[in-house]
Amino acid sequence: MTTYIRRGALDIASTLDQFIEQQALPNTGVDFAEFWHSFEQVLTEFVPKNNALLEKRSALQAQIDTFHTTQPDASFAQYKAFLQEIGYLVPVPGDVSITTANVDPELATMAGPQLVVPINNARYALNAVNARWGSLYDALYGTDVIDDEDGAEKTARYNPLRGQKVIRQAREYLNDIAPLANGSHVNATRYDISTGQLLITLIDGTQTELANIGQFLGYQGNPEAPSCIVLVNNGLHVEIQFAENHPIADADPAGIKDIFMESALSTIMDCEDSVAAVDAEDKTLVYQNWLGLMQGSLSTSVQKGDQTITRKMHADRVYTGVNGQALTLSGRSLMFVRNVGHLMTNDAILFNGEPIPEGIMDGMITTLIGIHDLRRNSPFSNSKAGSIYIVKPKMHGPEEVRFCNDLFNAIEDALSLERHTLKMGLMDEERRTSLNLKACIAEAQHRLVFINTGFLDRTGDEIHTSMKLAAFAPKAELKTRPWIHAYEKSNVITGLSAGLSGKAQIGKGMWPIPDQMANMMEAKIGHPKAGANTAWVPSPTAATLHALHYHQIDVFGLQQTMVQEEFDGTDTILDIPLLEAGRVLSAREIQAELDNNIQGILGYVVRWVHQGVGCSKVPDIHNVGLMEDRATLRISAQHIANWLEHGLVSLEQIDETLARMAALVDEQNAADAEYIPMTPNLNQSIGYQAARDLIVLGSVQPSGYTEPLLHARRREMKASLAAH
Repeated sequence: MTTYIRRGALDIASTLDQFIEQQALPNTGVDFAEFWHSFEQVLTEFVPKNNALLEKRSALQAQIDTFHTTQPDASFAQYKAFLQEIGYLVPVPGDVSITTANVDPELATMAGPQLVVPINNARYALNAVNARWGSLYDALYGTDVIDDEDGAEKTARYNPLRGQKVIRQAREYLNDIAPLANGSHVNATRYDISTGQLLITLIDGTQTELANIGQFLGYQGNPEAPSCIVLVNNGLHVEIQFAENHPIADADPAGIKDIFMESALSTIMDCEDSVAAVDAEDKTLVYQNWLGLMQGSLSTSVQKGDQTITRKMHADRVYTGVNGQALTLSGRSLMFVRNVGHLMTNDAILFNGEPIPEGIMDGMITTLIGIHDLRRNSPFSNSKAGSIYIVKPKMHGPEEVRFCNDLFNAIEDALSLERHTLKMGLMDEERRTSLNLKACIAEAQHRLVFINTGFLDRTGDEIHTSMKLAAFAPKAELKTRPWIHAYEKSNVITGLSAGLSGKAQIGKGMWPIPDQMANMMEAKIGHPKAGANTAWVPSPTAATLHALHYHQIDVFGLQQTMVQEEFDGTDTILDIPLLEAGRVLSAREIQAELDNNIQGILGYVVRWVHQGVGCSKVPDIHNVGLMEDRATLRISAQHIANWLEHGLVSLEQIDETLARMAALVDEQNAADAEYIPMTPNLNQSIGYQAARDLIVLGSVQPSGYTEPLLHARRREMKASLAAH
């Protein structure tokens, strides 16, 4: 049972209260009593506003439901006029141009990969913050980017045949990154800077230099025999590392041991979709890890064989520049923190006896912790520009963005921060936001640093919004329909027209299959080609590989060719991706869809509810590992709920499939010692019941969100585990 400490009108869970007093507040310059007094004032002003916005969401959805049930044959013009009449579609503002200042180059003027990791997992968080640099050799050797043909299989011990393929491919990438004036890096036998310039000797004995000598920035070690040289291309840095008495370098004609890529320029430390945090204990861990990152003290121990390795944050990388002066590059990914959206409450703090909106709590506490970075209470610096970067998810339309902006103003005032110290990352993942994106940007124009599309949540909201109209197309077909392409393009063009290029990130979504890097390399180059200067990847390895795309595409140059492009995708975005009129799916097609969706739901939910794992690689029905979080769950649950609503599937069919897939998921997880099976007593399995609720009650969940049901079931599970 939670013990609370009374402070004014607030009751704070003792574990959180102690953390704030003893760990978070010291050295911030913020007084303990004043902090809680200011917090109470913020809640007094913003809790009623938060509640009113949620009520408006429900009211709009109720009006849309009524329209679809009473006018199912309405024309498109009637539908669009109705959305304008009820305020779902708002007038498009005139010229909008963001004025955000004090933005770090990782977000404003550099293009590269972005990671999203659950902040409650210290190992994942450290891996991500340290993924600013990654070994290209390791990324190629350990993934399917390099094929297994001709004896080049991945083996327990180093396979020199595979290694040679890796080296050749890496040198081919060097030709893309920093081409030579003559010849190829594949034929280089020496890299020499003894004259102060970079000279490359080729296999035939001739010497050449870089086609663009300005790409050579500096080196480490002795210029006669450097340990590494650093190059730059499209704003991204690359190290060519050398060594003596090293097995790989000794077999390399130029003595190269590795090529290190500047990889994940930024990371979102996530308090939201990838995290299972349902109470004061969970939230305190979230905040403790954020504090460790802001103070540079977070560490974790990893067992490798007989050795215990302590992981901590990497230092900056220092070189001798071509001018003889020290050159320093960041050794860490720039960190955002993603707060929770407006919907959920959390009883870690009670206000007038009621749990407070979790988004307000996150805003106040993660900002307090961010002050440690502003005051340089760390051996490392996150934002050299003096900003705190907060991603706000799941906002519906400009009114909710305005609320968030006003909340950030109030938090800055409460903590004596300069106006617009808090920067906003805006997730364009809800239908009312993507349709009104320009108006949303206008509401945050002084602090916006990021807009990002999110196909899975966006599709979940697409289904829920039009739940009552008709059955949707099969899930895999939804991403092929015109609406999604218009949504993705509109996001980029709207962002560019609002002046984001050179000031903020325009981002794209996740590659979900971490074991299929060859396919990622084929597909994900489409994101920078679309004008996005960042995109999400599922791992540090994927970040190193995806970084190659930003060497191949000059994103900011491309954006300049797109900045005058006009595109109004509203009507196409409003093209609801329903099952085509007259199309009848076979029983086999319906059952296959149901099997696939339900297996994925169960595989994710049982870990979330039983183990508190909010993000993990979950095997799909074909045993392909997919990165899953609540966004993937939302789309799958809403899709089945929609088919149930319109009679394509029955409740009996759903229950039969749930039982059959539960046995499969248990089998897939048999090797996990921490796993709690659902079978044979399905009625006693809290995780199983959560999954069923998400489907059967999906049509009445607010915006189709999974959090209310998941949180309730996870709390039930924690109570059950505590009782035993």
